[in-house]
Amino acid sequence: MTKCDNKGYIMTDPAITEFLAERKTEWLKKKLRRVTNKTDIDALLQYSEVLFSFAQWLPRAAVRAGQISLSTHPCTFTHPCARQNSMNTGGVTGNNIATAVIAQAKQENDGFLRSGNIQTEPDALGNAAALDIYRFLMLKMQDNRTLLTHIDEESSLAKSLLSHGDYSVLRKGFLQVNTGKKSAVTSSKIKQVYFPVFDNIAGDNYHLLSVLTPSGILFELRRRIEFIRRSAGDKIEKDKCKDSKRRFESFRTIDGITIIRFGGSKPQNISVFNNDNAGKACLLLSVPPGFKCQEIKNSVC
Repeated sequence: MTKCDNKGYIMTDPAITEFLAERKTEWLKKKLRRVTNKTDIDALLQYSEVLFSFAQWLPRAAVRAGQISLSTHPCTFTHPCARQNSMNTGGVTGNNIATAVIAQAKQENDGFLRSGNIQTEPDALGNAAALDIYRFLMLKMQDNRTLLTHIDEESSLAKSLLSHGDYSVLRKGFLQVNTGKKSAVTSSKIKQVYFPVFDNIAGDNYHLLSVLTPSGILFELRRRIEFIRRSAGDKIEKDKCKDSKRRFESFRTIDGITIIRFGGSKPQNISVFNNDNAGKACLLLSVPPGFKCQEIKNSVC
């Protein structure tokens, strides 16, 4: 539930005020690094209060929201420049932005590791300088829903927050992150697969599929692997401190893991999730099992 103060005004969720306070602290840390004059320090402190107030920060953030796009399968994992499309699409020549895909798969007990069966937040790609807007919109409110969900559903919390400016303009600006295009646009830099299908009317036909990476699943895999490894490491260290005669406790571990990197020295140019994981993802060993041939000895009569 949304709290109200004594005058009946809706109060902002603590996660929002904490987010802006952290941003203000980071900004002041950079600005005050070489400032020693007390007058200048006081001026910067006063200016920061205005700069990171709702009335000033929200309108700028709503404009910057158009520089990023939510996506469950960012095309930049296939190629860093895949978002900028140089092909002719719908009669428009070049420089079209590839469609940011958001998979809407439902959860089913079908035994498959796929989108919908693994619950993750959508990733985001776009201007690396605007990725803080993604973190702002993905803040979890006290009801465990994201701020973006509140804005989309026009909840009382969202109306209270966006009332610090032009409500309709701010709402439209923030919702730019998940506004889909009417027609899908791909890129020549993304792997293309011709998948045959049969149509009763058209006969033999095909779908042109663009193979994309489910970044949420990719980094959820890494998170679970690291959890298993940490748990195994903790148990081994614990057993070392015990009597050496005592048997080790059982633990799980995974061998044969390869680390793959995305984005090189600039993981933020790929996506938010990639930046959060320093551009590193895990690949499990995928080879046929090996069997040793048993020696066959002929029986001697």
